[in-house]
Amino acid sequence: MRVSSLAAAVSVLAVITVVPAAAGQSGKNTPPRMADGKPDLQGTYTFATITPLQRPAEFAGKAVLTPEEAAKFEKSENDRLNRDLYTPEKGQPSAGYPPQSQGGVLSYNDFWYERGDKLTRDLRTSLITDPPDGRIPLTAEARQRNAQRAARGEMFDNPEDLSLVDRCILGFNAGPPMVSGTYNNNLQIVQSPGYVVIFNEMVHNARIVPTDGRPHGTAPMWTGDSRGHWEGDTLVVDTTNFNGKGWIATNAAAGRIRGLPLSQAAHTVERLTRVGEGTIQYEATIEDPNVYTRAWKVAFPLNRDEKYRIFEYACHEGNHALENMLRMTAKQ
Repeated sequence: MRVSSLAAAVSVLAVITVVPAAAGQSGKNTPPRMADGKPDLQGTYTFATITPLQRPAEFAGKAVLTPEEAAKFEKSENDRLNRDLYTPEKGQPSAGYPPQSQGGVLSYNDFWYERGDKLTRDLRTSLITDPPDGRIPLTAEARQRNAQRAARGEMFDNPEDLSLVDRCILGFNAGPPMVSGTYNNNLQIVQSPGYVVIFNEMVHNARIVPTDGRPHGTAPMWTGDSRGHWEGDTLVVDTTNFNGKGWIATNAAAGRIRGLPLSQAAHTVERLTRVGEGTIQYEATIEDPNVYTRAWKVAFPLNRDEKYRIFEYACHEGNHALENMLRMTAKQ
């Protein structure tokens, strides 16, 4: 991110955070209130989970696991991720995530990964709640494009062969919609009268959402144009005007899907409802007739973690690695 853009985002956050919250008491099913009477959603949250985006074939027809099945799946998936992304050295555990790789050569030192290692509390087999089969309803054309991209493999002959994550344009889990990934599954919510800021750690993305009833803008953007309103105690964020170049990017922890494109016809609706002292239920509906045969939904909890401090995201891949990869490819 350019320094000027980062400074602007931080300035907006600094201004908004000085607005005091209402001194309300939290009762059963009654969230604390802001000064304007709206539910107080503010705080730092994490949405890291090992629950896959799509339902694995082995769980076809099974939406929820038993505790015994969940424990078995968590161990199996943690073992797979360790095997694929980290090779344990002598004396290191073979299951679960080691606190830090010792001398291993990885894309990042394991200390920086924040993969979820547990299923969501409801033990669902997919973050997708609709369609009922837990699978993404891709059109035939979209399936073909994904297959062609997978067949090319990790080719770096052209800048277009690299993902938007590699090019530091978008994060794989910042949304909309948000989806759990390998790291930076954290966000901060800040409120003031007429505005909510959803500040994702990934790509240091501050999504400023007006809630004062203004209409959508007309300028197409990478992450679309978001407008919010309240339905009772639920914040509803409606996003349109995507520029058609972005995608819903996922990775190993989210079901081994490289990326799902968002065309200019994409439309997302996110719903954030505080359901407990430290939990917001997050739901998102995604529509895009150019990519999907029908609307589909994801749902998972945002868990408050006030001890966590969001770090500034610095994407060095876009600064140097892209140039170096293309240079090395040209020499081969």
